[in-house]
Formats: sequence, C-alpha cells, structure tokens
Amino acid sequence: MNEFWQSLIRGLGNGSVYALLALGFVIIYKSMRVISFAQPAFMLAGAVIVTYLSDDVGFWAAAALAVAAVAVLGLGVERVAIRPMVGRPVFVVAIITLGLDILIRVVVGGFIGLDVRQVGDPWKLGTVGLFGVDVQQRYLAMLGAAVLCVLVLFLFFRYTRYGLAMRAASFDQESALAQGVDVGRVFAISWAMGTALAAIAGILVGAGTSVDQNIWIIALKALPAIILGGLDSLGGAVVGGLAIGVAEALVGTYQADHAPWLGENFASVTPYALMLAVLLVRPYGLFGTREVERV
Repeated sequence: MNEFWQSLIRGLGNGSVYALLALGFVIIYKSMRVISFAQPAFMLAGAVIVTYLSDDVGFWAAAALAVAAVAVLGLGVERVAIRPMVGRPVFVVAIITLGLDILIRVVVGGFIGLDVRQVGDPWKLGTVGLFGVDVQQRYLAMLGAAVLCVLVLFLFFRYTRYGLAMRAASFDQESALAQGVDVGRVFAISWAMGTALAAIAGILVGAGTSVDQNIWIIALKALPAIILGGLDSLGGAVVGGLAIGVAEALVGTYQADHAPWLGENFASVTPYALMLAVLLVRPYGLFGTREVERV
C-alpha cells in the first residue's frame, strides 16, 4: 500500500507540472486560436535562468526573476513575431511558434553546455513523512505550486478587468472589439501568462534533479493533457495534467509485474496511449467545447 501512495503522490507532483504547461497552452490557444509550440523553449529558459541566479540571490528570488524574465520574453515574441501574423492561417502561426521553439532552445542550450546545471532548490531529494508514507518534498512543492497558480488564475479571470477582457475575447473577438476590448493587449497578456507558467514548470522540473538540454521533452506530455481535458478548457488542462501524471506513475510502478508483455518503459508512452483512447471516444476532450455543425 505504501508503494501505491508513493506512486500516487509522485504522479500528482509530475502531473502538476504537466497541468501548468497545459494551462499555458490553453491560455494562448483561447486568446489566439493557435497552439504555441514554443512552450518547451520557455520552460527550458526559466530553468536555466534560475541556475545562473540562485547562487547569488537565492532560489526564491531567482525563481521570481526567471518567471518575470520569461514573461517579458513572451511579450517580445508575441509583439515581434506573432502579432504581425494575426489574420493569417492558423497553420502558418503554428509553424512560426515551432521555429521560435527551436531558436530559443538552441540559444538557451548554449548557456547549458555539455554539463548539467543545478537549480539550487531548497528541497533537493529530501523526504517528509505524510500519513505514514515517505515522499519527496519536491513532489509536494510541485502540487502546492500548481494549486497556488490555479487559485491565482481563478481570481484573475473572475475578478479583474483584464481577466474579464480575456474571457470576452476568447468567446468572440469581434464582439469584444465592438465592446471596446483591446484584443491586442489580450494577446500580449495571454502570451506573458502562458510563458510564465511554462517557466514555473521548468523550475519545478529542475528542482531536486538538474537541468540539461533535454528537460524540454517533458513539455511534450502537456499535449496529451490538453487533448484529454479539452483544448479550450482551463479546468480540463488541470484535470488532464493530473490524470496523465497519475496514470504514468501507476503504470511505471505496476506494469512490469502485471503486464510485462507491454515491454520496458511503457510508462513513457502511457500519456500518448491515453490521448489516443480519448480521441477515439471524445475528440474534443473531456471538458472541451463540442463543435456543432449545421447543415
């Protein structure tokens, strides 16, 4: 039973990272109707910035500065590369974000080099007893960070002027423009928020382990999360991320004993297998908006 609870908490921790990444994807998609394939690069950039600053200013200050820096980078990318493409085919904008991802990752990778870098987090590999089970503190930190971010986003979208504007623009851009909403500013805010969430996810991934040039691959698991929850659902992104994390952890723990015929490391493809299963049943996701076509 201890093994189950350890796997569950580990899955919730990793799933929290997937949820943060998925939230970034969904926020940008809801504002511009395009998937930003540059999120893995922003995730990597956030983690690397912390590795350079944590020794001088401490982990918490370095994390705050890294998130702010990546948010500013997201603003710049939106203004320079994405804003001029408004009105162009969605496919074109998606390809541009893919090119930005490669460009940013190459530049950031130069600051990593061939070695790994340490984030300098306060948890490292420390454990804590929780209901009689020893769990790594970093998984609890991941889950706590995700809960805090979700709470802040809820309050922002529910009670702030810009949050209301973003909700209106995501529903109907033309109607929002007619009501005086600055849609261009909505685009900018959505990119700043989406890239900041990616940076937080990158910092949490590096916490307790290390940062190398390949941690961006973790961001790819956010795609099954948004497909599972629904491409236009913020709540679905959270549920999808947590579900993917838990499924991956449980399969990694029990698959070798109960289904060895699936082969080694099947847990790494579990998110994509789950995504395919959901696509066959509900192509728009568990919480996504179902498109109705009238003939």
